[in-house]
Amino acid sequence: MSPSETERPSGAGSPADPAPGALPAVAPQLRALRRQASLTLEAAARAAGLSPAHLSRLETGQRQPSLPMLLALARVYGTTVAELLGETVAGRDAVIRAADMEPTAAGGWTYWQAGAPGRGMQALRVHVPYGSQGDVVRVHPGEEWLHVLRGRLRLRLGDSTHRLAAGDSAHFDSLTPHRIAAEDHDGVDLLFVHTLLQSPTAALCLGPTPGDVS
Repeated sequence: MSPSETERPSGAGSPADPAPGALPAVAPQLRALRRQASLTLEAAARAAGLSPAHLSRLETGQRQPSLPMLLALARVYGTTVAELLGETVAGRDAVIRAADMEPTAAGGWTYWQAGAPGRGMQALRVHVPYGSQGDVVRVHPGEEWLHVLRGRLRLRLGDSTHRLAAGDSAHFDSLTPHRIAAEDHDGVDLLFVHTLLQSPTAALCLGPTPGDVS
């Protein structure tokens, strides 16, 4: 669903919309961040796929934004959904030490958080074993960048298949259906960066869990 498709007459809610009154800080934040970005109402609305009238209602608190709208506006203003919501994040160290990267295993993959939580970009170090989740196709908002550290990777993007060796990288829109598999029996090691905001790391790496909808 695109942001503009969520626009409806006032009072017509949907499950994707936050509950009325649930986001008191959003309206002033939206206005302040737009002005900080030196964008007119018309320019910001056009970039986010909204009408100027609808963005104006969001900025005055007459309407509450859905998650697709928040994602679109966060990208337009060069910020995060957390900042749009007025959330403050405690100070974070710029350096993440190897000793502090605890491995997490899920669905056959092993990953290490290689960046700070709550950022617009999330960085992971990932090990994908041979034959694990190679048939899971992922589709979600955002962008992904990956870099092969060791082994060989088979990357399916839409109707195209790419084989990447150590030192190769890929950068793609993750709304393109994509699938990752290790070519070698020893698996493949990756650096992985994504921009899908406000989503659990495991869901980003491993695709939908039972009951989820892609």
